Amino acid sequence: MKKKKKILVMGLPGAGKSYLSKILCKELNAKWLNADFIRKQFNDWDFSDEGRRRQSKRMRDLADKYVEEGFYVVADFVCPTPKTRKNFKADFVVFMNTIKKSRFSDTNKIFKKPKKFNFEVKEKNAELYALQIADKIRKYKWNNKRPTAQMLGRWQPWHPGHQALFDEIIKKTGQVNIMVRDVQGVGDNPFSFIAVKKNIIKKLKNFGERVKISLVPNITNICYGRGVGYKIEEIVLSKQIQKISATKIRKKLRKQGKI
Repeated sequence: MKKKKKILVMGLPGAGKSYLSKILCKELNAKWLNADFIRKQFNDWDFSDEGRRRQSKRMRDLADKYVEEGFYVVADFVCPTPKTRKNFKADFVVFMNTIKKSRFSDTNKIFKKPKKFNFEVKEKNAELYALQIADKIRKYKWNNKRPTAQMLGRWQPWHPGHQALFDEIIKKTGQVNIMVRDVQGVGDNPFSFIAVKKNIIKKLKNFGERVKISLVPNITNICYGRGVGYKIEEIVLSKQIQKISATKIRKKLRKQGKI
């Protein structure tokens, strides 16, 4: 059996470590070591240099125990200095770089940004980034039996509005089936299925096997008689996103001689 990994989710207090770690643990079926909970267990709230080093070694020992038992381990704690990170000996480091400073001035003073990490999170969007992080740790395999979301459209071309929609949809189920309507040459739809698919794959490269893309007829009506275990749901995006127009994008591309 392949050895499981110790994942360190580190960053300033308030960066969103615990929320992301909770979701990541669910995705990896991992054990979760939260620094505050561990300190509470040991009744050790010492934040001196020695106290921080002791905490990092303690977290390491607990994580090693779970790894030996065959589990992934997600440890979320500040880990503010190179020494504390070296003590923990992570196999995979997630740097939560979402805030410039925390409410704790003493931590801000000693915190050193890591020079090396495996994944950097720059914004608080835990549901989305947890999927990408999990896939870097272990390869995701599409599962037809798993709850799946569906996107149906022309995608002529796939643009930031579609991307924002996808980002919200994949959070719901973890995998998405994108159906491309067969509309090349019908009205103002210049792109072939192959071109559309290639463009979508390029834009969604971070999601790999979580996405399937298929050509379908020019579906214009979606009808159902009664609820049979699925739901049709509107995803409401910001007005700024909704204003993005594929028609305007195609017009611009024509002016540039790209279509």
